[in-house]
Amino acid sequence: MADCQETLNELHRYLDEELSADRVEEILSHLKICSDCTEAYEFHAVYKETIREKAQRDELSDGFLDRLKECFGTEIPPVDESDDDSGDGDPSNN
Repeated sequence: MADCQETLNELHRYLDEELSADRVEEILSHLKICSDCTEAYEFHAVYKETIREKAQRDELSDGFLDRLKECFGTEIPPVDESDDDSGDGDPSNN
């Protein structure tokens, strides 16, 4: 089972659904018994959802993507708006 440090270290990967099924089960098991980690999870889930919503509402300024490409030295893939991520903040739905 994951401990607090492991859970907090992998929280963003968990929220982004980048963990294996076994690792997700370990994180979920820990979140069920640890109120401190559950509180951190809930904060980050709401924070991520808020950013996602704001990013969808606000338009990018002229040249923003070009400046971003320069910073990362790579092409930015187009956004697939058909991807329906529930983003409901419920760890059992991931």
